[in-house]
Amino acid sequence: MRVAIIGGSLGGLTAALLFRDLGHDVTVYERSPVPLEQRGAGIGLLAETSRYFSERRSLDLDTISIRTDYIRHLDRSGTVIHERKHTYRFSSWNTIYRRLLREFTSQRYLLGREVTRIEQTAVAATLTFVDAATTEADLVVCADGVGSRFRRHFLPSFQERYAGYVAWRGMVPECELERPVTSQLGDAITYSVYANSHILVYPIPGIDGSVEPGRRLINYVWYRNYADGADLDDVLTGSDGVKREVSLPPGTARAEHIAEMKNHALARLPAVISTVVQRTAEPFLQVVFDAEVEQMAFGRVCLLGDAAFVARPHAAAGTAKAADDAWALADALAEHPDNVSAALQMWQIGRLALGRQLVERTRRIGAESQFDGTWRPDDPSHIFGLRGPGQ
Repeated sequence: MRVAIIGGSLGGLTAALLFRDLGHDVTVYERSPVPLEQRGAGIGLLAETSRYFSERRSLDLDTISIRTDYIRHLDRSGTVIHERKHTYRFSSWNTIYRRLLREFTSQRYLLGREVTRIEQTAVAATLTFVDAATTEADLVVCADGVGSRFRRHFLPSFQERYAGYVAWRGMVPECELERPVTSQLGDAITYSVYANSHILVYPIPGIDGSVEPGRRLINYVWYRNYADGADLDDVLTGSDGVKREVSLPPGTARAEHIAEMKNHALARLPAVISTVVQRTAEPFLQVVFDAEVEQMAFGRVCLLGDAAFVARPHAAAGTAKAADDAWALADALAEHPDNVSAALQMWQIGRLALGRQLVERTRRIGAESQFDGTWRPDDPSHIFGLRGPGQ
C-alpha cells in the first residue's frame, strides 16, 4: 500500500518504520522545514516507546536512556519522607527522535511538506500541500500532534479542556551542579509536593545524547496553577509580545515571570531542587490540556497519538500511547491487508477505550496534587504506565 504519514514526530516515525517493515510504500510528510527539536526535553521511556528498538533492533536501552532505581519524595527541608524501590527509564525526546529517524530512510522523510487538505474516494485518498501540489495514498495516518489540523477537520465540534495548570520545565547540565545535588538527584525520580503544586526531577541524556554521569542533564517538570483567562494569557505572552496557545519556547518567557518562578522555588521547594530551578538558563512552559475524541478512523484516514487523545503527563504515557497506536495499527493492517477501512474500524475500538482510560486516570492524579490536596507519596496509582500503574 501507499501510506502517507502526516507528522514526523515519535508516533509518526514509529508508524512509518512498522509499515515499512510490513512491505508498504511509506512516506512521511513533516511541515517543519528543518529536523524537529522538542522543547519538552525529558520523557519517561516506557516499554511501548522503546519497543521498536528492543524487538526489531535488539538495542541496549542503556545507550539511549538512563535507569533510575528509586521514587523519592522530599519535604520542604529536603528530608526524605518516602522512598520506594522502583525502576524507571528516562530519555529525552531528541535522543529518541534522532534514533528513530536514523532507522528510517531520509529520502522518504520529507521536510517542509505541509498538508492542508485530505479528500478521499472509495479507492484512494488525495493529499493537497500548501503549495497546491497533490499526491495519492491508500492509507493516511494523521500524526500531527496536539494541535492537529485534521482532528479539527474530521471532528469540527472537538474542544480541548485546559486543566487549570501549566508545566514549567527546564534542564541543567550535571557538570554545572555541585556533587551533593547530582548525587541526590541522579539515581531517582524525586518529587516535592505542596499545596496546589508539585515538581518532579530526574536525569536525562545530555544534549548530544550522552548517558555518562557528568555529561547528562538534570530535568524537571513543575506543575503550577494559573487561572484561565487573564492570568494564563499573561504568562503565555512572551518577551516578543506574542501570545502562544500551547507552549512558550525556551528563551521567550518574560523576565518577570522567570523571576517570580525562581523566587517561588526558593520559598517553597527543597534546596536541592530549588538549586536546579535557579540554575536553569532558559525555563519554558507547556499548557496542560485534556483532549478526548469519539472517533479515530475516517474511511482511509486515521488519527494517531496526540492527534486523537491528549492526556495529562502524569502517567508519562504520551509518547507510549502514540507508539502503541502505531503497533496496534500495524497488527490491524496485517490482519486486513486488502481492506484499509475494515482495518481502521477494528483498530479504533481498542484505541478509543485505552485513550479514555488514560485521560481519566491522569485527570484524577492531577486533581490530587493541584486542587484537592489528597496526594499521598505512597499511593501506587501514581506509578507511570500506559495501561495502568506500572503497566
